Amino acid sequence: MNLGLSGRSVFVAAASKGLGRASALAFAREGALVTIASRNQEQLSHAREEILKATGYTVNTVCMDVTDEKDIRQAIKTAAESQGGLDVVVTNAGGPPGGTFADMSDEDWQRGFELNLLSVIRMIREAVPYMRSAGGGRIVNLASTSIKQPIPGLILSNVFRAGVQSLTKTLAEELAKDGILINTIAPGRIATDRITELDTARAEKKGTSLESIQAEAAEAIPLGRMGTPEEFARLVAFYGSFANTYVTGQSIMVDGGMLRGL
Repeated sequence: MNLGLSGRSVFVAAASKGLGRASALAFAREGALVTIASRNQEQLSHAREEILKATGYTVNTVCMDVTDEKDIRQAIKTAAESQGGLDVVVTNAGGPPGGTFADMSDEDWQRGFELNLLSVIRMIREAVPYMRSAGGGRIVNLASTSIKQPIPGLILSNVFRAGVQSLTKTLAEELAKDGILINTIAPGRIATDRITELDTARAEKKGTSLESIQAEAAEAIPLGRMGTPEEFARLVAFYGSFANTYVTGQSIMVDGGMLRGL
């Protein structure tokens, strides 16, 4: 299938590793002009080299802290100016600290809001004018299956990721007239450093091994395993592409069938 991404300008946030990097790689494989952003220039350079080796395409890099409004504004502007506009934006950020309601201070709530909801609002706000000028665009928000089913011990993520999907639903209607489609892609258990970090913390709390925690989690997934970043990224590339012409405002679970809700 031709995704209509060749020569399109694509911006991917938090793309130096994990799901962001896998998504950037998927867009580069389709011939898109990709800009990747992250706080860490060394990791960005490493990601750029990996993508170049895999695809033969050189991606642009820009340093950006997703909690810094000025950084976001400058990063989006740089991507648009260097690539002749902006057609696709993938919003993304690292997960907030784990914990329960009793663990969280006002500062934790504020930080979680800025990291996982306000950052998405700001990136979209900066990107939309460029998309309107181009006559349309695609926005993909990376979130979590917690938008459908809260995950124990991740209250900050549960609350603010759900806010992202509410934003997605609202903007799907507001932006439709501009030819801008927006969707949320929600990963379940995908083999990333973030999942390993959370599983390790859970294993230490239970006094057991990481392997036993991961085996127990796999039993709850009908496909019997974690997904790979590459499997997830293929969905991001499709919903962020111009082959997607009629899906907007949706939350797409990439979880191996883990969530049982209708």
